[in-house]
Amino acid sequence: MKKVEIYILSGFLGSGKTTLLQQLLKQEKEKKRRIAVVMNELGQVSIDSNAIPGDTPLKELLNGCVCCTIQGQLETQIHSMLQEYELDAIYIETTGVAHPVEVLDACMSPLFAAQIDMKGIITLVDANRWKDRKQLSIRLQTLLVEQIRHADFILINKVDMLTESEQASLLYEIQSLNANAGCVLTSHASISLEAIQGRTFSLKSSHEKTHVHHHLHLKTFVYEQEKPFDLELFEDWLRRMPDTIYRMKGYLTFTHSNDLYMFQYSYGMPIYMKEVMKLPTILVLIGENLNHQQIQEQLKQLEEQSADLS
Repeated sequence: MKKVEIYILSGFLGSGKTTLLQQLLKQEKEKKRRIAVVMNELGQVSIDSNAIPGDTPLKELLNGCVCCTIQGQLETQIHSMLQEYELDAIYIETTGVAHPVEVLDACMSPLFAAQIDMKGIITLVDANRWKDRKQLSIRLQTLLVEQIRHADFILINKVDMLTESEQASLLYEIQSLNANAGCVLTSHASISLEAIQGRTFSLKSSHEKTHVHHHLHLKTFVYEQEKPFDLELFEDWLRRMPDTIYRMKGYLTFTHSNDLYMFQYSYGMPIYMKEVMKLPTILVLIGENLNHQQIQEQLKQLEEQSADLS
């Protein structure tokens, strides 16, 4: 029986997992391989799933992390995919705060272990986030290290803004944590499928369990936008965001345009891209110790102030 390959995409919030997944899917399609995707989001709404081609079988796991609270759901979805489709591989994009080994544990169900070929854990490291990791809580610093330690292949991403000496120093640091993994420097998570598939899977050592809510205090907040934001006011609000907000993503409207924008925010950097499809206007925030009521009030006030200016 031909086994179905499984790849786990790991890495902290905003490191570039969805960008990597899109590129790998494109290359897989060129090779005419049959691929399915499992995407896990901490929140109740999935934003990144819109980046997956419509003809790709997709299962979404929302409102929890496969490494702890919804492990059983991952097992069910993989089992379902294996029964429904003739596949060559399944890519699992984890949440930014998932411990890769615990995700691996969730994949290795006795129900289908004989049907799969676990190819390994691919971890993305945001170069700038890693440089400034001391600003994170001790728990999250530990998680970043664990995501590197247990990887089979590491992409040190977003290195285009670093000098050559900074890149060399970063590469040395990462490789000192995991000398056995393949390790490459990338911009925009650009890597060939052959480089990923050439790695071998290694056995994992014991690790410290991390529960998303109990230990890291990471929470999600979903805001449904009713009125367009004034871009200047919105960016002023972004500048006042605490460092404990790690990721924002969604689809938003602004008073200066009739277009819908896909919005991405990580490490203090906002990105806006025009979206041609009609999608619900929703903003998802991921961070530590989020004050839901305060954020709700701030964004509602932002809508009202924007309406007064337009």
